Amino acid sequence: MPSHPPKTFYLETFGCQMNVHDSEKVIGTLVSEGYRQVQTVEEAGLVLYNTCSIRDKAEQKVFNRLSDYKKYQKQGKKFAVLGCVAQQEGARIFERAPYVSMVCGSASYRNLPEMLVQIEAGNQRVTGLDDRETDKCFETEFTSRTNPHRGYITIIEGCDKFCSYCVVPFTRGKERSRTSDSVLAEARQMADLGYTEIQLLGQNVNSFKDPAGKHTFAELLAAVGQIEGIKRVRFTTSHPRDFGRDIVEAIDSVPTLCDHVHLPVQSGSNRVLDAMQRLYTREQYLERIAWMKAASREISITTDIIVGFPGETESDFQQTLSLLEQVEFDAVFGFKYSPRPNTPSLKLEDALPDEEKARRLAVVLEKQRDIQRRRYQRHLGQILEVMVEGRNDRHQQWTGRTTQNKVINFTGPEVSPGSYVPVVTTAAFPNSLAGQMVI
Repeated sequence: MPSHPPKTFYLETFGCQMNVHDSEKVIGTLVSEGYRQVQTVEEAGLVLYNTCSIRDKAEQKVFNRLSDYKKYQKQGKKFAVLGCVAQQEGARIFERAPYVSMVCGSASYRNLPEMLVQIEAGNQRVTGLDDRETDKCFETEFTSRTNPHRGYITIIEGCDKFCSYCVVPFTRGKERSRTSDSVLAEARQMADLGYTEIQLLGQNVNSFKDPAGKHTFAELLAAVGQIEGIKRVRFTTSHPRDFGRDIVEAIDSVPTLCDHVHLPVQSGSNRVLDAMQRLYTREQYLERIAWMKAASREISITTDIIVGFPGETESDFQQTLSLLEQVEFDAVFGFKYSPRPNTPSLKLEDALPDEEKARRLAVVLEKQRDIQRRRYQRHLGQILEVMVEGRNDRHQQWTGRTTQNKVINFTGPEVSPGSYVPVVTTAAFPNSLAGQMVI
């Protein structure tokens, strides 16, 4: 007999904010079906892994984790693999890990209630693997939000860009947008529940196209920002090809829209951008940067960089470094190129040794660290609005984020997480600020 209640579940999430929010919706769906979430594998009857396959060895991490927990199979536990690795590997997961009972890609989450019924009936191989042509979004009224102050809303799922290195179009399907009415209704509901910060999510969030034709992405941003009770609106991730000047104009005109844009460039070389199938040039990217730098509000700009893409020469790499100097980003998320299944870049010769990729990544991160050390200094003496996230008792400090999404640690009297307080900046570091609450 199993040593645990049958309708308990443990869910572990790997990867991006989209996955984190998908897990919130999965948890809400499971709870609505009579399941109870527990905090350890040992307590659970159903163990789920929501997976990511963006980076190298992601699948191996999942199989290693499954192997770690194989011993629990004798206790009657069921295992499920969700998300991108599930969609990518499909039924092969059953072959490599026969004790897995359910494989479900992110485009099939709306079918979870029916799949759970099959699991409960004793079916050993339950699959939900829609092809990329699905038109369905995963909307649910049962979302279980993990943060009581900041909430996520998915406005578009999937991707149609087919960058040559990226697996997302194959694992999350084609682009499909929700109606702006449904997004605004969810945002109002969240405001009524006390949420003050909303983050709009999508693989390419500014590719949003309202099926009802009511709002552009910029108009939707502005409309969410005008909902009573909402103090901050963020969005991620943007694609330079679809990033319009109207987004900058919205940030300029609606104070609740945060003055931060994450705009992945990936490379500073036109030759590499073309090989990556990024659909824009360095010059077009810099034009979008110029729009933001001309705004009346200072907009913090962050980006992603991939080094060591197949065929990237030292000259290409130097162009990426010169782009960092020209733009002066507030943060860079750097990665070494790694081949992903099913992607067009697999046909390219990946000639650079890993040691050279690692060297280039280290150079990028060190140069960016110097830029950030200089950039963050400009906040010294400024009074910034900070959303309080928690307390570090060891250092006797509160921690929170500015509208530009910068972490600031500060001293001051007792405050509640989720509150907004003025903080004067007294010290600047490459990745954070420090300050004193203004009383």
